[in-house]
Amino acid sequence: MIPANFPALPEFPPGEVWLAGAGPGDPRLLTVLALHAIGCADVIVHDALIDRRVLDLRAAGAELLSAGKRGGRPSPKQGEINALLVEHARAGRRVLRLKGGDPFVFGRGWDEAAALTEAGLRFRIIPGLTAGLAGTALAGIPATSRDTNHAVVLAAGHRAEDGSSDADWEALARLGQPIVLYMPMAQLAGIAAALQRGGLAPDTPAALVQSAATEDERVVDSRLDALAEDARRAGVGSPCIVVIGATAGLRHEVRGSLVGWR
Repeated sequence: MIPANFPALPEFPPGEVWLAGAGPGDPRLLTVLALHAIGCADVIVHDALIDRRVLDLRAAGAELLSAGKRGGRPSPKQGEINALLVEHARAGRRVLRLKGGDPFVFGRGWDEAAALTEAGLRFRIIPGLTAGLAGTALAGIPATSRDTNHAVVLAAGHRAEDGSSDADWEALARLGQPIVLYMPMAQLAGIAAALQRGGLAPDTPAALVQSAATEDERVVDSRLDALAEDARRAGVGSPCIVVIGATAGLRHEVRGSLVGWR
């Protein structure tokens, strides 16, 4: 229950678009402002990985439009999603663009913000908990620890829509900092090999977190040179976050006392 002295929540005006993050899965990880937006929206344009329990929080009569991108499957292009947001906002509807995690962390929120600006439409940004930090934390893997690292790298492990990838994995390896990979499963073997070529030791700790903060969550401990094979043997698939670096090994120190997120 929101206390009476809590700051007032903003009005969601017709014709406005809110770009919101729904967090990594569990509806309890929604921010207060995201929950407010879901309850006010006339139309919700949502990603494929949004938990159904999150969508069920919508107002009666609110329309759900799926705009999910799934690797290897027919998916709407970003331009089509941008046009959809503009169309419904110009029709005077309260439009919520609801993304998993955070809209500005590999969520293409900036593309949509730019498109809305070009169309002369007002929008609001509602950050969410990104899976690469929140999902791994729930599994007992810190982003940083004073004894292991002073930085962390967040990297997209999948290719762009045109099939290209600008990631220089060997250069990232030379940074010597833990790397958190988003959606890397199709490229995992190649990424692991490139990181070793860049100087990361084969026995560098690693972990895979599949379907973070959902009923299907699984955590598989591994090491860099066995990462792809361990994922195959365990049947790990998307959606998945992979952590490579010293922090991935720290969860062994606390897992016996860690209370699960459920």
